Formats: sequence, structure tokens, C-alpha cells
Amino acid sequence: MTNNTNFLVLESKIVDVLKTIFDPEIPVNIYELGLIYEIKVDQQHVAHIKMTVTSPNCPVAETLPNEVKDAVNKIEELNDVNIVLTFDPPWQQDMMSEAAKLELGFL
Repeated sequence: MTNNTNFLVLESKIVDVLKTIFDPEIPVNIYELGLIYEIKVDQQHVAHIKMTVTSPNCPVAETLPNEVKDAVNKIEELNDVNIVLTFDPPWQQDMMSEAAKLELGFL
């Protein structure tokens, strides 16, 4: 496998893990909700995840990033996980996947 393929496989594993984490107020995983803005794995096998929450006042704004870090950090090929919480751009319902919109009755 080339390095590029390795990183794509790792990013896919990260997405799989993110799909197991749910916003406690919404019965949809955080990936399908559109809360994950960016996933990158660098040469040192450190995952960099840029994410948001549904609002700055969200009750899980302080705990969800740590939950994501702990879950993703269990991927053996990773050496570390760096989480950046951002509110730019602010999360909006149109950021959800079609699957999430269907699950929540928006389609």
C-alpha cells in the first residue's frame, strides 16, 4: 500500500468510529449530522479533526470533543488525535447528510 492509500484507509477508519458517536439530543451520529468539518492524518500518524457542535450553548460542547478524541485514539495505527472545536461556519441543518435528514423526518 502506498502512503496515500494508508492515509485514506486511516481516514475511513476514523469515519467509521465517528459514526458510532451520537449527539445525545439527536438520534443521529455526529458524522451524518455534519458536525465533522475536516479529517486529516499527517505523516506522524496524528489525526487532526476539525469539528463543531449544533450550537455554542450545546450542553455537550465541552464533553463531545473529548469523547471523539478518546474514541478515535483507539485506532491502533494512530499515534495521537488533535481535536479543534470551531463555530466557523456555524452548524446548520443543511449540513446533515440525506440519511440524517431522512432519519429525522426532514425529507
